[in-house]
Amino acid sequence: MINRNLVTAAQMKAIERAADQAGLSYLQMMENAGQAAWAEVVRRFAVPGRLLVVTGKGNNGGDGFVMARLAVQSGWQVTVWLAEGEPRTADALANRERLRALPVTVLPRDTPPDPQAWTVAVDAVYGTGFHGTLRPEGQAACELLHKARAAGALLLAVDLPSGLTADTGEAAPGAVRADLTVAFDSRKPVHADPRAAEFCGEIVLADIGIPESCHRV
Repeated sequence: MINRNLVTAAQMKAIERAADQAGLSYLQMMENAGQAAWAEVVRRFAVPGRLLVVTGKGNNGGDGFVMARLAVQSGWQVTVWLAEGEPRTADALANRERLRALPVTVLPRDTPPDPQAWTVAVDAVYGTGFHGTLRPEGQAACELLHKARAAGALLLAVDLPSGLTADTGEAAPGAVRADLTVAFDSRKPVHADPRAAEFCGEIVLADIGIPESCHRV
């Protein structure tokens, strides 16, 4: 059940921890998040197209791997760019492994894709843990996503646009400017900050299966 209250990044971690302790694993929450974000693509595109997923090394990237798997299983042509290299978290690694048996093009960090001719580009680089300035890899990822959007792709941000700080709405130079942001379970302060509106675009709040009781932590 979605939470209508604003929560900080630390509060969101506590909610997720409570959900995990209640039996909804972190891996299942990642699956649910990827499914929710993918459902927003399906609502907007009746015919399969070309999907570009740009991932970081954390769990935000894991959500992107789930989207990539669902997309290729739905007949889309899918390319994943590992903008920061291979994932570093267990759940993201698990979803990265699930792509190996599927016809998904996975590009290493030093081989960025052509930004032209994508139907949808997914920003799955940084999530609620981001603050400060973009690293060079993150800057390159955001630049490529902007080029894809300029070439006609719908730019979808997973939970929040990369380069924005969840608790303050502050945008680092070069931060992603998305057409659509799919926020998971709870809105964070960034989603309500007028300064961040031009970066978030349309905001959809998605249910990822966290029980209502877990929001009272």
